[in-house]
Parts: sequence; structure tokens; C-alpha cells
Amino acid sequence: MEIELSVVMPCLNEAETLEVCIKKAQAFLSSHGVAGEVIIADNGSTDGSIKIAESNGARVIHVEKKGYGNALKGGIDAAKGKFIIMGDADDSYDFSNLMPFITKLREGYDLVMGNRFKGGIEKGAMPFLHKYLGNPVLSFIGKLFFKVNINDFHCGLRGFSKMAYEKMALKTTGMEFASEMVVKASLNKLRIMEVPTTLSKDGRSRPPHLNTWRDGWRHLRFLLLYSPKWLFMIPGMTLMIIGLIFSAILMVSPIKLEHTTLDYHTLLFTSGALVIGFQFILFYGLTKVYAVEQGLLPKSNKYEKMFQQINLEKGLIFGGVLIIIGLILSCWAFYSWFEINLGDINNNQTIRISIAGITTILLGVQTILFSLYFSILGLNK
Repeated sequence: MEIELSVVMPCLNEAETLEVCIKKAQAFLSSHGVAGEVIIADNGSTDGSIKIAESNGARVIHVEKKGYGNALKGGIDAAKGKFIIMGDADDSYDFSNLMPFITKLREGYDLVMGNRFKGGIEKGAMPFLHKYLGNPVLSFIGKLFFKVNINDFHCGLRGFSKMAYEKMALKTTGMEFASEMVVKASLNKLRIMEVPTTLSKDGRSRPPHLNTWRDGWRHLRFLLLYSPKWLFMIPGMTLMIIGLIFSAILMVSPIKLEHTTLDYHTLLFTSGALVIGFQFILFYGLTKVYAVEQGLLPKSNKYEKMFQQINLEKGLIFGGVLIIIGLILSCWAFYSWFEINLGDINNNQTIRISIAGITTILLGVQTILFSLYFSILGLNK
């Protein structure tokens, strides 16, 4: 008989709640006539969890590599079902009410996320910081960065097709596995849907494995690293535009305000902003290439066009031109200094030209180094 649904639960010493979770999942399969299996992905339990799972008819998959993501990957890889629903084995999720997930998966959705905020959160089931800070903030960042309409980015109860899972090619091994799944689904243009689900207080007497600040940071770090546009491009463009505008103004003349004057001292800072912003943009390009070539991000038409527009030869020429312009400006400044017998420079315009020359040389050198490294990363193109 073909298995339609595999219910996968990661497990690390969940003896107190494992049996009730397995029985709820089995009751759902039986009452709704769904051909399925319950898989316990054990990550090294020592409290009798394995024996409980086996005695209740669940299939146990032993996963040696530690980590929430590793445990789930081991269980999902072993799953025989066309669809997979994953959820924690702490009795906080209702495995007896999985029909909303199955319905959407049967309709053709690739990833169906539970939404605890719409379904209802039992009092005391979610810590205050998670409910009002962590989840809303991380979900907002995820929606902003990856343009996915999911309002509960980190709900542990979710369903997906085995085919969609293979397309996502998930890499992470820890708690950020949950974030990666949504991000990869969005990047691969998979169909994503959200359904209400409930969250109850877990039935364990021990503290949860989740650490608020450590795991919150891991999720945030993951979202940033998987979005080089927001990590490098947007901050870089902002700094570069501000630096370029004010540097251009200050090169012509000082900016006189009511109680002070912005002169070449300010030009040093605006030029610095220009250089740093430019460096951020170059890092965006390098990070994008590395992430795609390592399989962390999917290839796109924009990615292919980037290699058509940027190559080593163009970079060397552009960088070389910038360096030549910078050298000309530097020579001009040195000539002005030479005219006063290398004495004290009292001409602010000479200082401005010197700053412009050095800035342009730095931009040229950065461009050449970027072009060389960019071409190395793209050698297999």
C-alpha cells in the first residue's frame, strides 16, 4: 500500500510526552482513512523514548549527528510518504487535527505552515518574549527579505511534499532549519500556504531545548546571511549615495550652516562613507556568487545576467581608469603643494583634491581586487 503521509517527530529524551503524540497522530490517520506512518527521528535519547516509540508502533530512525535540523533531515529522508508533516514531540501541537494541512497539500501546495497566532495560543504555552518580540520581529524580517506571506515563520508544525523538500536542498543542522525551509521554499518559487493551528503548553517537566537568545540569534543570523541584498547591497547603496552626494557638494565648496561650516574635515567622513558603501556592494556580488555556486541559493535569470554584465576584463579596465583619475588628481594636489615650496597647505581646495584623489584610487584598487576574486568564484561558469 502506498503511503500518503509520514508524520515525523524529532526526539531527544521526550519520554513524558512521546506516547501521547504518537497515539494522536495514529488516531488521526485511522479516523480519516489516511494511509500513513509515524516516524520518530531519535537524536540520542537515553530516557526510554526509543522503547516507547517502538512499543507504540512508530518507526524509529536513529540520527547520530546532533541538532534539531539533523534529526529532522534524518527522519524526512527515511520517510516513505508523498507528504510529510513535522512537529515537536512535546505535546504542544495537536497531531489529531492535521486535516487542514493534508487538504492544502492535496490541493497542490508545496509547503503548508501552521499559524499559532491565528489558531490560538494557550495561556503560558509561549514565553512572553517569543510571543510579542521574537516571533513577530523574525516573521516580519522574513516577510520583508524574502517576500513570503507567512505570519508565523517559526511554527514547528508544518507540512510539505517530499518532492518540494528535495527541491529545497536544506543545509542547516540546528534550530534555523525551520527558517531555512521557508526561505528556500520562497527562493525556489514553491507554493506556500498558511493554516491556523493551536499551541498548547508542552507536557514536559523539564525546560525546553530551545534557548531564547541563542536560537533567536541563530534564526536572525540565518535570515541575514541568506539575504545578501539586505545584508550588503541596501546598506552599501545607502552609504554610497549619501557619501557621493555630500562629497560632490563639498568638493565644490564648503557647506555653511548657521553656527558652523562643513569643509574638508567633513569631506574625509563622506569620502569614507563612499568607500565603505562601495565595498559593501562589492561584497554583495561576491557573497551572491559564492552562495549560488555552493548551492545555498538557487540560480536565477538575474544571476546569469550578472556574469554577462560583469567580467574580469571590464573590472580591470574600470578599476584602472579610476586609479589613473586618482593619480591625476593626486599629482594636481602635489603640484599645488610644490608651488608653495612644500610648505604648510593653507589652500583648502588642495586638501579637497588630495582627498578626492586618494578616494578614487581606493575605489579603483577595490574594483580590480573584486574583479579578480569574482572571476575565480565564477570559474565554472
